[in-house]
Amino acid sequence: MQRSLITIGLIIVAVGLLWPWLRRLPFGRLPGDIHIQRDGLDFYFPLATGLLVSLAITLLVWWLRK
Repeated sequence: MQRSLITIGLIIVAVGLLWPWLRRLPFGRLPGDIHIQRDGLDFYFPLATGLLVSLAITLLVWWLRK
C-alpha cells in the first residue's frame, strides 16, 4: 500500500511539473468528444478522452502489478 501511494504521489507531482507542456496535447478535444453549444447551454462530455485515459491507467496498473 505504501508503494502504491508513493507512486501515485510521484505521478501527481510529475503531471504538475509538466502541466505547461501537457495542456498543449489534444486531450479534451479528441474526435469522439461530445460538445454541444446552444443558447444558454454548453454541454461537454469527453467520451474519447475518458476512454483513452482509462486505457492508459489500466495498462499502467497492469504493468505495475506484473
